[in-house]
Amino acid sequence: MIGKHKICAVVAADQPRSMWKQLEQALRRTRTMELRLDWLPTEKAIHQFLRRLAKERPRATFIATCRRRQAGGRFRGSIASQFLVLAQALGAGCAWFDLEVESSSQCPPELIDVLLGEGRRLASAHFFGRRPAKLQRVATDLRQTRPDAIKIAANCSSLAEGLRLLRLSRGKRNIITVPMGDVAMPLRCLALREGSALSYAPVEMATAPGQVSLDDLKNLYRANRISRKTSVYGVIGNPIAHSLSPQLQNAGFQVRKMDAVYLPFLVHDLRDFLVAVKPLGIRGFSVTLPYKQKIVRHLDDCDPLALSIGVVNTVVVRGDGKFYGYNTDYVGVLSALQARVALTGSRVLVLGAGGAARAVAFALAQAGALACICARRPQEAEKLARAVGGEAVARSRLKTEFFDAIVNATPIGMFPAVEHSPLKAHELNCRLVFDLIYRPVRTKLLQLASRRGIETVSGVDMFLAQGLAQWEIWTGERAPAATMRKAVLDALGTEGRKTLRANS
Repeated sequence: MIGKHKICAVVAADQPRSMWKQLEQALRRTRTMELRLDWLPTEKAIHQFLRRLAKERPRATFIATCRRRQAGGRFRGSIASQFLVLAQALGAGCAWFDLEVESSSQCPPELIDVLLGEGRRLASAHFFGRRPAKLQRVATDLRQTRPDAIKIAANCSSLAEGLRLLRLSRGKRNIITVPMGDVAMPLRCLALREGSALSYAPVEMATAPGQVSLDDLKNLYRANRISRKTSVYGVIGNPIAHSLSPQLQNAGFQVRKMDAVYLPFLVHDLRDFLVAVKPLGIRGFSVTLPYKQKIVRHLDDCDPLALSIGVVNTVVVRGDGKFYGYNTDYVGVLSALQARVALTGSRVLVLGAGGAARAVAFALAQAGALACICARRPQEAEKLARAVGGEAVARSRLKTEFFDAIVNATPIGMFPAVEHSPLKAHELNCRLVFDLIYRPVRTKLLQLASRRGIETVSGVDMFLAQGLAQWEIWTGERAPAATMRKAVLDALGTEGRKTLRANS
């Protein structure tokens, strides 16, 4: 067994003092950590750090890594220099050393035993480019050197590839499998459940693509507690990095002490995700751009309201594996607007004609408002307007027309492109502007509206309402709204805390 604590903190910095600071941070969360000595710029800096390690001897299981550039690391020295660094690390208190195949293949096993025999060897292979077709062959080759454990890290462009990698460790001991790449990021959270001996997480600096921070892996996703009995949920979209749905939903699971986890899935190929639902044990998932309409054709059944809208943002995976769809964006729109605008008889401009815009337009129509649709593609605007009994409005008319409210249902202004706005200041002729975007809390559009004295509504309100409804659909229980709301606003930082104080 490599370490009692299965989450391995990756300590990597370009200064010995920064490395030590990360080490101290990591000790508060785990007692297993990899020391990326190759990140220190010189051998002198490495020796300085190791001298302090030898002096203070913190209680933890340390894996010394000094990966050479030829293997994707940063160490510029020779193999001989690499071995000397690893030998010093073992003398300083590291129980394990990671030796990549690029170095071990050029050194007789007997010499490795002589130089590094005091430590336990982790034989590793890293594939940052194309994933090898015969992963089992890689594992067999690594075992031939008779190491104490092996590690295979490979870039995975799909969930299917990541699952094949993780299967190597299922039912085995002392095998670490590391799916790399943004698509495979949720698999890092599930790696321990699949049998990997460790799951790596950086304290601060990411050392491989698709890594999850130590804080998130331990506290947000609780990866060390995930088992085969854990209910898995998620959100699919592209992009997905901006989503705060994991903070929202996991906060609910944790406060209710439910054995469940909610993960973000970056999806390039919808079919790849859907095929992975069963092997990953996914019980339900949220749907965001650009799949809210595309998912409908893959459902086995659908809530009548969602079907009439033609947009689904919530899917339940039933016991028989069938997909059932709902739309909770509808609830979010009404929750955000009804307290501020008398919708019956009002005239509301909806920007956009995609999935989110459809939910807004249908919600407005059901509430008795006239939905006016303005979109980049006039034909799509006309089509949506007809579906809800509204009207299509050309952008050229906005500077002279007045609306009771304007709702932005486009992604323009969403993090990270926060400097953009879908409309200019002189086009905001209304009493209220509602932006569905919740990150940032105050988008460029809302800033322009405020300067004109127009009331504004952040997408946070809608995001919370639709997310709480999702949680209740999946669990069948009343959502802990206050806790879930606080988790999102805390994650939004300063703006979120201001919103929390303003509404408390």
